Amino acid sequence: MPVYEYHPDELARIDVVRRAAGLALSEVEAQCRAAQDREDRALAAAQEPRKPTELDIASCQRLEWTRIVRVMTKQRMAAYFPDEDRRVARREEQRAQRMTAEAAWSEQSDGGQPVEVLRHRVYRITARPATAPTGKEALVRHVFAASASAAVEQTRAMLGWPGSIYQDSEYRIISVEQVLPEPGEFF
Repeated sequence: MPVYEYHPDELARIDVVRRAAGLALSEVEAQCRAAQDREDRALAAAQEPRKPTELDIASCQRLEWTRIVRVMTKQRMAAYFPDEDRRVARREEQRAQRMTAEAAWSEQSDGGQPVEVLRHRVYRITARPATAPTGKEALVRHVFAASASAAVEQTRAMLGWPGSIYQDSEYRIISVEQVLPEPGEFF
């Protein structure tokens, strides 16, 4: 069993912390409002059947922006510095403990096989029925995968699963976008 270096919710929180670094309270509050708007739009949109979803990501990020506003207000920070945020360090310790526990369990259950630590990203895949007019609403899915090509393969498999509501339609993938972490960051 592989062990994931980061889970999607951890990626969402880390993404927010990295973007918040060095911002003033007013800038963080503006980001918090923007995150609330994104969550509201995701809540109003059609819901995706699996995790992670746009709503999951938006909710996690909004909660993290809100938490950072509270930390900055409580500690009277002029600008946000992750090194001064105790929860950031505690989460990293918890992530390391989770990985250690998952690696030990995986090693034990796989009969001493070496543990594979996977570094995945979250991709937004947009697909449209091949026979649908251009204005027809696109199908959007978020996929946790190691690469864009792996995300495409996973999406194609999902669209063709026996019993899937998409099985009878032929979908054409029109875009693949890395959404977590921000493209080019620490991966």
